[in-house]
Amino acid sequence: MGDERRYIGVAERRARLALRHRLAGTARAAAPEDIARSLVALHGTDPATVYLAVGARLTEPATTVSATDRALYEDRTTVRMHGMRHTVFVFPTDLTAVVHASTGLAVAARERASLVKDMAKAGAPDEAWLKEVEESALAVLGRRGQATAAELARDEPRLREQFVYAAGKSYEGVHTVSTRLLRVLGVEGKVVRGRPLGSWTSSQFRWALAPEHPELDAAAAQAELLRHWLTACGPATEADLKWWTGWRVTDVRRALAAIGAREVELDEGTGYVTAGDVAPVAGPAQPWAALLPGLDPTAMGWQQRDWYLAPELRPALFDGSGNVGPTVWWDGRVVGGWAQRADGEIVWRLLDTEGIGREAEAMIAAEAERLRGWVGATRVTPRFRTPVERELAG
Repeated sequence: MGDERRYIGVAERRARLALRHRLAGTARAAAPEDIARSLVALHGTDPATVYLAVGARLTEPATTVSATDRALYEDRTTVRMHGMRHTVFVFPTDLTAVVHASTGLAVAARERASLVKDMAKAGAPDEAWLKEVEESALAVLGRRGQATAAELARDEPRLREQFVYAAGKSYEGVHTVSTRLLRVLGVEGKVVRGRPLGSWTSSQFRWALAPEHPELDAAAAQAELLRHWLTACGPATEADLKWWTGWRVTDVRRALAAIGAREVELDEGTGYVTAGDVAPVAGPAQPWAALLPGLDPTAMGWQQRDWYLAPELRPALFDGSGNVGPTVWWDGRVVGGWAQRADGEIVWRLLDTEGIGREAEAMIAAEAERLRGWVGATRVTPRFRTPVERELAG
């Protein structure tokens, strides 16, 4: 990885973020696919995050919903599926095979084993029965194209079977075969989320067969995913890489070696960039402002965040589980939070006023108006609510 280390400071890291994450005005993208490719993955746990993250980065935000729907459900150039850390993301379709082989296979094996074990403990039908139901459900989905779990169960009634989970424990519950099985099939890369039942903020999804993709070697896929992510987010520390991927540290180190990553010096210690990305990067000519949604991939991109998010701001901007809420950005750093009120107004508050003058406030206000312009009558409440968002929303 080379012995000479170039120091990359906070200013350059923020410059890279502005350009590569499509946040500076001159770096905005024409299509959702371009944004997904630039960021590698858009967080999909909260359905609204995908659209809000795209809208913050599009040159024509008025097209956010129609263009994102087209990419997801018509052209299928992006796909909503399980990925790193067993989390739902939206990926460029041409990256799905890499994600599946690099992060999905190990999780899938654990999920299936857990389901079989839980069913056996409950005295439910055996693994052979489960496999038969699975094959039938996939055949139904193939005929229907897209379907909800309830629609699938009408054609395959065995999906309605229930079993008791964790009997006798404080967290005992009743699970339905369809709920658990579809989750397993999702992490196995056999099914993906289809169109929602409601609007773009709905969390009730239909299911669809996953796009066909080749089965890749796991180690090669890990190297490829790491190369994509470092291109978008480098420099990053080993801790950042381990956190983002959810891999073991041995997997991270093997992938770094496989792509010939270069070591650089960061304020946190050793960082890594791709082999061709050592040269200095100049920032955008003009400062920029952005209103990013909860769980935005930029705000959640690194485990070590002090270079763009002051530690004292975290209690107000994160929930108790470490999920970031809506954030206000000025020229590469988080400076506050925002929310949408019941009447649709986008309100924001500065939590860090250092270096914030009239120009910054005017540009932040313009971004709030830009956001309200395309969101229109839709009301968006983050799935994971934070103190400042709750207070601002009233």
